Amino acid sequence: MRVINISCERRNTRRIPLCACIGYFDGMHRGHQALIRETVAMAKRNHCESALITFDPDPWVTIHDLTDVKHITTMRQRMNMAVELGIDNIVVLHFSKQMAAMSPEDFVSDILGQLDLKGIVCGFDFHYGAKGAGNCETLKQQASFEVAVVDAVEDEEGKISSTRISKLVEEGRMEEANELLGYEYQMEGIVIHGRHKGTSMGFPTANIRYSPEYIMPLTGVYAGYARIGNRKVRAMINIGHNPTLNYSENLSVEAHLIDFRGDLYGRMITLHLIRHLRPEMKFKNRSNLIMQLDQDLRDTGKILNAYERSLSSADERAPH
Repeated sequence: MRVINISCERRNTRRIPLCACIGYFDGMHRGHQALIRETVAMAKRNHCESALITFDPDPWVTIHDLTDVKHITTMRQRMNMAVELGIDNIVVLHFSKQMAAMSPEDFVSDILGQLDLKGIVCGFDFHYGAKGAGNCETLKQQASFEVAVVDAVEDEEGKISSTRISKLVEEGRMEEANELLGYEYQMEGIVIHGRHKGTSMGFPTANIRYSPEYIMPLTGVYAGYARIGNRKVRAMINIGHNPTLNYSENLSVEAHLIDFRGDLYGRMITLHLIRHLRPEMKFKNRSNLIMQLDQDLRDTGKILNAYERSLSSADERAPH
């Protein structure tokens, strides 16, 4: 993966023939994946490399002078997912007030013009330039390269969007969120030392230092997985304040990795949330908490057994 940085002050000097898609791509959901598939196909047709053009920070943050805006995915995740989907280059537009104030014509000539674009792919609702005055039609008129517009990807409830997915995540409706994402919702972070309360009860957990940028899922216990490098293991995941024995004012994210042994401190791991099991509760005593954790572990096993069977059935039905 090659990362190309562009700003109003810092010009790109690399002239690599590219076909690119453009957007913020929060969540890298099924709608975004459609843009990427078209971009990769366009690059092959034009015998050049593919690219994803994105913004840092979120244009909404810059335009509206916002702070502490939450997202489904971090920039790191979006970059890695794009590469997994076949993108060769990531172009980061460092979005400033100056860039936001550009006319659509100047944005195309002065910003996109720094790239050797052979084609660009955008969503039907893409806007650019001051006050969003530019759109797909103006881009076709202003660009010296091919412009392909991808229609909305919809389900029975309408357009698949980051807004819809964010709401589902906040409500703990992970199965529905994962359907719109087209993959299992993921949070990643570094494993840090906790107070080892879980270990003393027979449920050692990996405590995760996560990005404050994340939209936080509904508090409670989840059935899911933890990915460590190339290994993916079953996990019982807790998001909450640990009110019974280990209260934390800030939301903690921790995972009990089932049938896993090894030192994870300081390592990056990724948690995949499959289903919300129950809300966070305060128990009368340690014994009651342990009894509930035993039940959570059994429930996690049942849910993941059913989930894995459904994946196997889907694979069997898929054309080969």
